[in-house]
Amino acid sequence: MTAVVFAGPTIGSEEVAAYIEASVLPPAAQGDIYRAARQGAKAIGLIDGYFEGVPSVWHKEILWALERGIAVFGSASMGALRAAELSSFGMIGVGSIFEAYANGSIIDDDEVAVLHGPAEIGFAPLSEPMVSIRATVARAEGDAVLDADQAAALLDAAKMRFYQHRVWDQILAEFQAAPWCDGFKVWLKSGRVDAKRDDAREMLAQMAAYLNEGRETGPAPRPKVERTLAWQTLVRRIEAEAHRLQAEDRQVLDELRLNPERYEDFRTRALLRHLALQEARNSGRTAERETLAAQMSAHRESLGLFSSSSLRRWLDDNGLSAAAYEDWLGDAALAGSVAGPLNGQLAPHLLAELRQAGAYAGLKSRAMSKERYLDAQDPPSGPVTEQERLPLAVWYFETLLQRDIPDRLDEYLESIGCRSRDEFFELIRQEFMYHQGCKTRPEQKSRE
Repeated sequence: MTAVVFAGPTIGSEEVAAYIEASVLPPAAQGDIYRAARQGAKAIGLIDGYFEGVPSVWHKEILWALERGIAVFGSASMGALRAAELSSFGMIGVGSIFEAYANGSIIDDDEVAVLHGPAEIGFAPLSEPMVSIRATVARAEGDAVLDADQAAALLDAAKMRFYQHRVWDQILAEFQAAPWCDGFKVWLKSGRVDAKRDDAREMLAQMAAYLNEGRETGPAPRPKVERTLAWQTLVRRIEAEAHRLQAEDRQVLDELRLNPERYEDFRTRALLRHLALQEARNSGRTAERETLAAQMSAHRESLGLFSSSSLRRWLDDNGLSAAAYEDWLGDAALAGSVAGPLNGQLAPHLLAELRQAGAYAGLKSRAMSKERYLDAQDPPSGPVTEQERLPLAVWYFETLLQRDIPDRLDEYLESIGCRSRDEFFELIRQEFMYHQGCKTRPEQKSRE
């Protein structure tokens, strides 16, 4: 996920797509910004959000996203309100409505509130926002359709109404006897200003420009927000939603629990995966399309899923949709990306795990046997040459490991903790010499 935009009555998803490639979500409620940030968004655009009936977007979740270096833009409606309140903390406010809130020209939430329809009809607006009424009246005054007193009377009549009842026909019904009313109605057909939509478009253009800069990281992370009890409650609620199990998944785990040794093995793997994903997300890592494709290719090869039909059967058997499979691959790629930078810190922990599993002594014995054998041989004349590398790679991967040579050799080397190709090819040259001299395959357990 690169960009997320929360929109509804202000601007439709099709128009958003004309400006930016993004996941367009319904008006934001409390927790939605946190969810988007948690799922890896690099940029978040807040246009529409809920004002009543549903808890509104919380300031702290925006600050939490900013803390992680995620660019958060706000405009037009709830986005303008929150940006005016949080611009000093790094939220990017865009448009005239944001500026009006920021400089105190307007202060009331009802200025941007509208009554709108349900999602099934695209959150269609059913009333006129006060900010658009103000912009429309200002244009009419500029076009000499209204004078100053008439403009002020219109604005007062609109402002006195509850926001859900701000509809032009109802507002103008109060001025039916006024000589200027009919002329204004005719002008309104072409002169009406949609201030919120105009600001939303401006924000989307700025978001697109930000993403098109191709920067690998977002803005500098902000200071950490206080983890209050209320914040922890929100996080626990959303985490619980994310990990809610289907009935069949609970049944699978129940079967696993009946085998305590196997459960312990998979629990350890799950813990490592969880911590790796947490580290990856906290550091702002994302899985690129190319990495996802390589991850999918490796997974399908490992399970022999070479045809589309075999992959579809596997997805059905594992209760995954195509989209869920892609998310799963993305998590696997992210978890794997953490190991490389931490390789230098893993050595003592690897040794501790080997000792705990009882595998340390066997590997040590084999290493000493190899060292004695190689010491008795004539040493190679120098580093492994380019001409020697391909035959060694073919022997090691295809003969010894019985797998294809990795397409991305450097990524493979990082995954096994090798610092360079020179180190890797020297390692497998020594293995080749030892293997040929002893005429024995390495013990399988030494590779686990």
